[in-house]
Order: sequence, then C-alpha cells, then structure tokens
Amino acid sequence: MNWYITVLKKYAVFNGRSRRKEYWYFFLFNLIIALVLAALTIFTRGNSDSGGMPVVSTAFSCLSSIYSLAVLLPGLGVSIRRLHDVGKSGWWLLIGLIPLIGTIWLLVLVAGDSQPGDNQYGPNPKMEAQPMAPTMTQM
Repeated sequence: MNWYITVLKKYAVFNGRSRRKEYWYFFLFNLIIALVLAALTIFTRGNSDSGGMPVVSTAFSCLSSIYSLAVLLPGLGVSIRRLHDVGKSGWWLLIGLIPLIGTIWLLVLVAGDSQPGDNQYGPNPKMEAQPMAPTMTQM
C-alpha cells in the first residue's frame, strides 16, 4: 500500500525513475479498486422496469469515472518514470497505442530490470532504497 501512496504523492512528477515494485503495486491497487467499483456498479444495477439505471448504480458509475480521472496523471507519471528507469524516454509510452504488438512491447519494457547505476534520468532508485551495510567500525 505504501507504494500506491508514494505514486499518489508524486501526483504529476514525470521526471526521475521508478522501481518495478512501485509501478506494479500501483497497477495492482488500481486494478483491484477498478474491479470493485465495476462490480458494485453491476450488482447495484438490478432490474429496473423504468429503463433507467437505479440511483445507487449511477452513483457507483460516477465514482468509478471520478476515480479513473483522479489516477490518470499519477498513472502516466509512474509509467513514464518506469520507462526512465529502463533507460527509455517517456515517449515510448505511446508505443502502447499500436494494437497487440505495441502493448506487448510496452509490457516487456516496464517489466524489465532497472538500468544499473545512474542514467540520464537520475540515480538508480534501487540503490537509494537499499540500506547501507554497517562497517566494522560501526559495530
């Protein structure tokens, strides 16, 4: 959950690098929340004889739309930072617009390991997160 909150705190940050863990936890929590909201919308729809959607179902549908808009920029930001981490420009995100092959290639890019060391987008976030091992003088 901390990784999800971290991405939300970096609401519109498109520079720097993001670890795989940050990207995939954000993706996972978004998927779970979207599925729950979709299920609530469907289950509250019920049988409406008047032809319209019940008020509760409409509320969940609106809530789902608001949530999608709220996480749009953080989702773009973490995706671009993830591409930066593998050494690619954020413009590579557009390759996902190519049906099937583009989506598969984008999946391969974001699933890849970080570029070791610093790159043009900043220091490796894995190295920043690892605690320093104590030396003999610190023990």
